[in-house]
Amino acid sequence: MDPTAAPPHNYATYPSLHDRSVLVTGGADGVGAGIVEEFVRQGSRVAFLDVNTEKATQTIDRCAALNPSFVPRFYEVDLTDIPATQAVVAKVIADLDGIQVLVNNAASDDRHTWEEITPEYWDDRLNVNLRHYFFVIQAVAPQMIAASQGSIVNIGSSSFMMQEDFFPGYAIAKSGVSGITRTMARTFGPLGVRMNTVLPGWVATEKQLTKWWTPEGEEGTLRDQAIKRRIYPAEFAQMVLFLAADDGGACTAQEFLVDGGRF
Repeated sequence: MDPTAAPPHNYATYPSLHDRSVLVTGGADGVGAGIVEEFVRQGSRVAFLDVNTEKATQTIDRCAALNPSFVPRFYEVDLTDIPATQAVVAKVIADLDGIQVLVNNAASDDRHTWEEITPEYWDDRLNVNLRHYFFVIQAVAPQMIAASQGSIVNIGSSSFMMQEDFFPGYAIAKSGVSGITRTMARTFGPLGVRMNTVLPGWVATEKQLTKWWTPEGEEGTLRDQAIKRRIYPAEFAQMVLFLAADDGGACTAQEFLVDGGRF
């Protein structure tokens, strides 16, 4: 099998996702854009937050071609600015008449070594990759609880499972995503709100292919994976769709790896 070829697919359609309101953080490019596009295919009413307006416009254009009846709404915001982020979330809730699904995704996996981390960079890695997850949940959850239903999907990373030191600040911050899910799912479950984590392996996004992908890195990844090919954003998004749909209604407080069987 050619590891550079996207696999053929005939993905599921979830009736419960049609017209369901969805908020995705970091939806302009990468895994987040793939998630936005797959919800649009389902006929969901999608809003996404990001700071990259150029990539956001490209994602909106692709979505308009996929499903012109459900073009997503884009809200520009720096997620490290918590008051601004929570204000934008309040606007999304008003514009969409509520948020039924939250996908916490925004992150940055810039490479660095442990020797070069300063206290300022450490704080930046936590702010970019973890802190906003909690505060977006804090802004979204009350109206989910009032409706006695909702699904929150936190996108983690399998990076903290790796015994390698590519980006310790990122990997350590992303390990906290699992902590958010495990800590809060028990609180929200009796109130009708589910919360799960989905952890990607090395997904072949445009950013990864242009910035980080090397023949040596791909060789090592395929050696460790049970499935001997690249993993793509659209297929990663299928687990997110399942957990957002009624079909995933019995799943909460769980972690789901989508990594080709690497771990």
